[in-house]
Amino acid sequence: MTEQELQILVEKISDESFGKPFCHQATFNPRLRSTGGRYLLGTHNIEINRKYLDQLGEDELIGIIKHELCHYHLHLEGKGYQHKDADFKSLLKKVKAPRFCSQLPDKKVKRSAKKLLIYQCSNCQITYTRKRSINTSRYVCGKCRGKLVKAKEIIVG
Repeated sequence: MTEQELQILVEKISDESFGKPFCHQATFNPRLRSTGGRYLLGTHNIEINRKYLDQLGEDELIGIIKHELCHYHLHLEGKGYQHKDADFKSLLKKVKAPRFCSQLPDKKVKRSAKKLLIYQCSNCQITYTRKRSINTSRYVCGKCRGKLVKAKEIIVG
């Protein structure tokens, strides 16, 4: 799909779904990484991530265009155009646009192994469980002010 074909598609969807014209530019932006598209408040243009068309097809692209057109039309009308606004949510339902785009299949989900650190007081033997490491030379036991020692580290999967 060329940028001219994208422009025609956006104008067509705007007329059919919203009953209003789209009078600005719609382009593909190769720099978009984590989003399907974006509406630019300053220029009123819409940018689309081409990867969504290539990997998920035209139906996903149409959903992204409808979503961005919701931002566009509500912003121009002076209504709530942000994701949190009721106007935006109701218009999404009305035109059957997705609130979020699907995840790209080539996008790898990073799952870091979570760890728990167990610290123990050398004086009263009370244990403290933490997600983040602490400086044992700086912190002491809250009960008896004894020295803390790192007892063990547990990796939770």
